[in-house]
Amino acid sequence: MRIAQSGPPIGVGQESHVRKPSIGLARRKPDVAAATTGQPGSRTEQPEDGVGSERRQISPTISVIICAYTEERWELMLQSVASAQEQTLQPCEIILCVDQPLFRRCAAQWADFAASTPPVRVIQNKHDGHLGSARNTAAEAAAGNILAFLDDDAAADKDWLEILTAPYQDERIGAVGGRPIPVFETGRPAWFPVQFDWVFGCAYDGLPTSRGPLARLIGANMSVRRILLEQVGGFHSDRHDDMDMCHRVAHIKGSAAVIYEPAATVRHFVPASRATWKYFWRRCFFVNKGKVEAFAQMGDAATLSAEARFVWRALTKGVPREILQAAKGDAAGLARSAAIVAGMGLAAAGHVAGRIELVRRFRRRRQQATKQILDTAAQGGGRGK
Repeated sequence: MRIAQSGPPIGVGQESHVRKPSIGLARRKPDVAAATTGQPGSRTEQPEDGVGSERRQISPTISVIICAYTEERWELMLQSVASAQEQTLQPCEIILCVDQPLFRRCAAQWADFAASTPPVRVIQNKHDGHLGSARNTAAEAAAGNILAFLDDDAAADKDWLEILTAPYQDERIGAVGGRPIPVFETGRPAWFPVQFDWVFGCAYDGLPTSRGPLARLIGANMSVRRILLEQVGGFHSDRHDDMDMCHRVAHIKGSAAVIYEPAATVRHFVPASRATWKYFWRRCFFVNKGKVEAFAQMGDAATLSAEARFVWRALTKGVPREILQAAKGDAAGLARSAAIVAGMGLAAAGHVAGRIELVRRFRRRRQQATKQILDTAAQGGGRGK
């Protein structure tokens, strides 16, 4: 089976945040219930290695996790939670993990839903960070053995969860992602190429049109076996949590364990502020710059094959197609082809900048370590006199 490569030159998923999350997901004993109110009944017991229960589990329990950090998305968050409540396949719980400023308002909003079906549990991000750390917090408290992640500005179709989790009937599958469809606040910019919809955390041109293996999933619409998330140490990055998780799961389970199911769809809101050239170039440059360090932290799990395939496809198919559209009378086709080339250039520049910064950081650490050794040796020599 050929493995489709998703890899855009910069990571896909929700807008990144600046604070670094707590690294790793704390392992819980299966019989320990979460302290937060709204916890559903006792969870399925699992043996120490987690393998036997996965094979015996015919209908896995599912926790839907939504993370939020700002009141600016309040109405969108209400729609996101409501869409999770209206699924044809009911999750065992909906966990809304929020940063401290939002906690009181959210707890009051969903206070009456703690005992509903499914229960809505509001918990506070306990780690130092935003998206990746909030997902770790929620995963640690989750009751389900499948964790489905939905962005706070995305509304799921009613059959989303049913379609998204169907592949887990195969015990070899470790993570499954769906297709986020962009919903533009002010309409799609004519100059914006579909190859770069990952900038908005949405599906883009080049992804498979049917279910199959994919190098990485889109964080706004993805899921993973909880036990596998524990094994890889949880989310290691706020900026590239989806990419990092997929690489690590594929590393321990095999590349065919990460599956893309485009029929599992959510509607991902794109505000007018993101449909701009400024947002485009900043994402192309700065997120790609940050990916260098994320890959360095992955060790043997890291691979750039997805990026290489994306670049090749965009330049050899995307650019000629847009030029052809321009020849047929679509004047914006030339603008889209230019945006593809510019985006690739900005991504490459960001990668180079990231490599330079990584080398400089490594040199500083080595110099500091050398200085510390010399200082210690000098102090020891002085005492010897």
